[in-house]
Amino acid sequence: MPSTVTLDLADEAATHRLGQLLAGIAGPGDIFALEGDLGSGKTSLARAFIRALTDDAEDVPSPTFTLAQVYESDLGTLWHFDLYRLEKPDDALELGIEDAFADGISLIEWPDRLGSWLPADHLTIALSPGAESRSRRARLTGGGDWPRRLQEIFGD
Repeated sequence: MPSTVTLDLADEAATHRLGQLLAGIAGPGDIFALEGDLGSGKTSLARAFIRALTDDAEDVPSPTFTLAQVYESDLGTLWHFDLYRLEKPDDALELGIEDAFADGISLIEWPDRLGSWLPADHLTIALSPGAESRSRRARLTGGGDWPRRLQEIFGD
């Protein structure tokens, strides 16, 4: 049964803290589907997540044009995908997405572009504007073991 947690993020620093928190519970095979409009904070969250598992000084460019960036961490390979420019779901296979799903940790911006290639067992982080000008709202939804994992870090 899917579980949902909704968080108000006051500013970009709060978005970074969420990325770091999610990195703290991540493991090989985890898939994080980052949803939201352009400028909603997907790349900012992914950057904080990646730096939490690599190095604070890690250069983490947006993969808007390369479609994928790969990083090594103590937990294994981190894959950061930006599928905004993906023309059709099958094109993701050329990016190595099957390898990423098998034993990496995947952060996927614009996951809807994957169609049926997006595995059912993933955590969706939907970012939207918050009540204040610099704030955001994050809605985390996941099935599989995500309800238990979300409860461990956020409680009821």
